[in-house]
Amino acid sequence: MPNRNLNLILLGPPGSGKGTQGERLQEDLELPYYATGDILRAAVKDATEVGLAAREYMDRGDLVPDDVIIGLIAERLESGEADRGFILDGFPRTVPQAEALDAKLSEIGRQLTAVILIDASDEEIVRRLSGRRVSSNGGYVYHVEFNPPKVEGICDVDDSELIVRDDDKPEVVRHRLEQYHEKTAPLVDYYSRQALLNRVDGSRDPDQVGEAVRSLISTFSLEEGP
Repeated sequence: MPNRNLNLILLGPPGSGKGTQGERLQEDLELPYYATGDILRAAVKDATEVGLAAREYMDRGDLVPDDVIIGLIAERLESGEADRGFILDGFPRTVPQAEALDAKLSEIGRQLTAVILIDASDEEIVRRLSGRRVSSNGGYVYHVEFNPPKVEGICDVDDSELIVRDDDKPEVVRHRLEQYHEKTAPLVDYYSRQALLNRVDGSRDPDQVGEAVRSLISTFSLEEGP
């Protein structure tokens, strides 16, 4: 599959499958996949200039400012590893962040190819996330519907009790979705106005979602030209 200069953003609510599809795209397209939490931790570990700035905020328990996050992304894009394109997941989360990202991309001579929204209803997201169970010892993940253990409530691997993580409790999931709709959903309008937004039904099987995403990307690649 062609992957020339494909600069992509993955959007969607928590639990929509962005991470799964991002990792598949990374393998299929041989492009760097930037989950912003991962690049933040890597920059802090590597003690880059921007990473050190980020660490100061993190050590104080403060949120890392948008301009620092933008700096982390630019650091990666200008390193040479993303010359053929990139897949960005987890940023932007708000319209001001999107505007700042656009400005930085323009500054370094880049522009977005497309934004892919992997969407699913709130009911589907609650069903997916609240059904997850994690072994109390090894952290092995199950799902009461999609991947149940052989013995209810017991890990197949280490026989430890399966628990519900706090952030997977239905009331917490619904709160996370409220935050998403309030802060991130306006990005849908923002990128629609730029004719960049492409919707994919995230309620389907991950393989079907993957096929739909790859089909979209094939059209982007063709539009890029030889």
